[in-house]
Amino acid sequence: MKISFKYISYFFLFVLGLSMTLTSCTDDLNVTPKDDDEFLSETFFKDPASYKQVLAKLYAGLYVGGNDGDGDAAIPGRNPDIAGLGGDFSSYLRLLFVTQEFSTDEAIIAWADGTLPTINAQTWAPANEFLEGTFSRAFYHISVANEFLRQTTDEKLTERGVDANLRTEIAAFRAEARFLRAFSYYNLMDLFGNVPITTENDPVGFFYPVQKSRAEVFAFVESELKDLDNSLVASRANEYGRVDKTAAKFLLAQIYLNAKVYTGTDRNNEAASLCNEIITSSGYTFANVPYRYLFSADNNRNGAQSEVIFPIVGDGNAIRATGGGMSFIMHASIGGSMDAASRGMDGGWQGIRTRREFVNLFPDETATADKRGTFYTAGQSKDINNVATFTDGYAVTKYINKNSDGSAAQRNDIPDIDFPMFRLTDAYLMYAEATLRGATTGNITTALGYINQIRSRANAQAITLPELTLDFILDERGRELFWECHRRTDLIRFGKFTGSSKIWQWKGGSVNGNATESYRDLMPIPARNIQANPTLKQNPGY
Repeated sequence: MKISFKYISYFFLFVLGLSMTLTSCTDDLNVTPKDDDEFLSETFFKDPASYKQVLAKLYAGLYVGGNDGDGDAAIPGRNPDIAGLGGDFSSYLRLLFVTQEFSTDEAIIAWADGTLPTINAQTWAPANEFLEGTFSRAFYHISVANEFLRQTTDEKLTERGVDANLRTEIAAFRAEARFLRAFSYYNLMDLFGNVPITTENDPVGFFYPVQKSRAEVFAFVESELKDLDNSLVASRANEYGRVDKTAAKFLLAQIYLNAKVYTGTDRNNEAASLCNEIITSSGYTFANVPYRYLFSADNNRNGAQSEVIFPIVGDGNAIRATGGGMSFIMHASIGGSMDAASRGMDGGWQGIRTRREFVNLFPDETATADKRGTFYTAGQSKDINNVATFTDGYAVTKYINKNSDGSAAQRNDIPDIDFPMFRLTDAYLMYAEATLRGATTGNITTALGYINQIRSRANAQAITLPELTLDFILDERGRELFWECHRRTDLIRFGKFTGSSKIWQWKGGSVNGNATESYRDLMPIPARNIQANPTLKQNPGY
């Protein structure tokens, strides 16, 4: 029987019986099985199906935090991937959302869990369990990828007598594992700056990997992504949910657009060139469907999928109960007088809203004009006088766990929505920005056409060439890509994340906002990880 990759990604995650953990007695970076008979052991790899199962673990780990979904260590038989952090709180996507959105004008959360309020206010410190979770989750992913690469060398495959057809498949799997490792290093570089680099060539066991400069991490990620053009499958030739050559080009364009921040040298020419390749030659196409289709439960098949280059796949029937991924985003954004059933969900957790300054990016906050302004205002105040009160601040209804025709999703507790991590529309926006920043490989008239194509789908008024400025691009990125885990990175690139050039409610911890220190453009290396690896140096200011 053929099992789709969307199903295998989660099915095998639940049946493998993993018990991997990060151990502070080494350096919190080396992740190895606790039992030789378990996952990633020699015995495990005697089964030809095991190779795709490990790849499935890597993809599924972007959504869930353990082999049983939530990985709640308090429940017998459940094991989170990361010791000391529940699988819901340590979900990769959930942590990206926390760090990329709550620290900006796009989102705020009512909850007072641990140090979570400091993310809202840009007042975090090294002893922050959410930053620790983000750091550890990324390195956990890297460790699984490294071990998979160790176990799939030509020598290992020859020893096991792996046939030629499977070896060809495994070569593609290895390329995808390297991409997902590069994706984790990109997030670490973006959030924390100077971090260690470990690969399959490093030993397994007790050692302290050397911390690298942000520029060195950039060079490693760049080298990996460029090399992967030789080994990833052709654009749009992979199973849905798995990456191809275009995903690597897209991530490379992202790091080039941010190269001035990461290395001190701009790479806008390369960014524009890559975006042009993606737009004109990849086979991914702008989805000529209503904007809301991109964020519906059937966004893998309603036409929106034509522009989604890298989705984090959701499937209500394949995923066990989880507070991670889209389940977190959906549940936590429902509260007040909102009807959870109208959002396709079984209830709300009264958590996430947006801030007034972000609402002001839309000319008509009731969304009768720009269809991207999806705010729920009934019983909600625009101002946030009390962060802990869900009805302070407009709620957001961008995502919906219903099919685009209004029919029900598979379940109402775990969404079917696929999170659009990379999509073609962003390549349009990156091309326009790189061109405005001086890329000679871009064309400003072409850029204007891309922007107006985006705005036409949203029912927003077309702009003219004099209106196409960098300030406009930042605002348009917010309108188009909000709640897609880009805002913090964007604001930093534009010099408006910290400091006083852009203020929003509760930035800095005050109701009307205030300037924050520029060193907070980088997150601190978490205290727990420095304790585990004393060779790590803390970022300046912390």
